[in-house]
Amino acid sequence: MNITQTFEKLRELRLNGFEQAYRQLYETGKASQFNIDELMAHLVDAEYDARYNRKLSRLLANAGLKQQASFDQIDFAGARQIDKNLLLRMQTCDWIRKKKDLLITGPTGVGKSFVACALGNLACTNQMKVMYTTVNKLMDRLRYAKADGSYPKEIGKIIRQDLLILDDFGLKALDVQSRTFLLEIIDDRHGEKSTVMTSQLPVNQWYDIIGEPTIADAVMDRLANGSYRLKLEGESMRKMRAED
Repeated sequence: MNITQTFEKLRELRLNGFEQAYRQLYETGKASQFNIDELMAHLVDAEYDARYNRKLSRLLANAGLKQQASFDQIDFAGARQIDKNLLLRMQTCDWIRKKKDLLITGPTGVGKSFVACALGNLACTNQMKVMYTTVNKLMDRLRYAKADGSYPKEIGKIIRQDLLILDDFGLKALDVQSRTFLLEIIDDRHGEKSTVMTSQLPVNQWYDIIGEPTIADAVMDRLANGSYRLKLEGESMRKMRAED
């Protein structure tokens, strides 16, 4: 069997990373620099990296993050008073593995969405399923799903995400149907999966946004108890950048 047939079989087996690394070593004549154990380790690492990168690309595409934010880009300086110690602990994603929630509050423009997306990006790099959406868009989508019969499939997808990021909670009060949707999502995910919610409003005002006291109590009992809190302060970063 010649080397070309070996490359073809590797492609048929979908060992593309292995095949490409082996081909490169063969064509450059560097394969002879390795002993058999080193060669196998190198090729297996190449296949692993190729599969990891393909999966990461799929996870990021499916997450639909609003911003291409990385944890290293978070600015801990200035007047925002970000709890750096908390975020550094969250960098490991253990809080997601432990099914904990995170509530991020602060005025408009201080970087709530950026921090949430940076955490979502980290979760994807740890091979976790992430979904980003604003609360208003999610409620609209679920309303359409109720109308066309796809609601069970849609809600099932939401509940299965390792990390659900609900951005811009509280821009408008929830109507009867929306608060029912929210309760179902929070109830089904509580203690099973992690949720991040961002809002311009302090957490103690979320009851008023939800509206109906019984449902508000049920939602907030699950969200507020045992969740991490991150409160950002300061002026809008968009405004400061525009003034520079």
